Amino acid sequence: AIHQRSDVCAVPAAGVVAEAMVALVLAQAALEKFGGDSLPETRANIEGYRTRIARPALVG
Repeated sequence: AIHQRSDVCAVPAAGVVAEAMVALVLAQAALEKFGGDSLPETRANIEGYRTRIARPALVG
């Protein structure tokens, strides 16, 4: 009889699921911060944010 080994460890599969969940949560957070009614509006919001954080802060 041929004996085949089968691993039943769920860790590799759980890693894939966890990675997907992290991606979904990060996407949701980005949409909460930058979201708009359309993709062009969301992109404009992101560009505006990048412009704001790139400027040096005014002191005084």
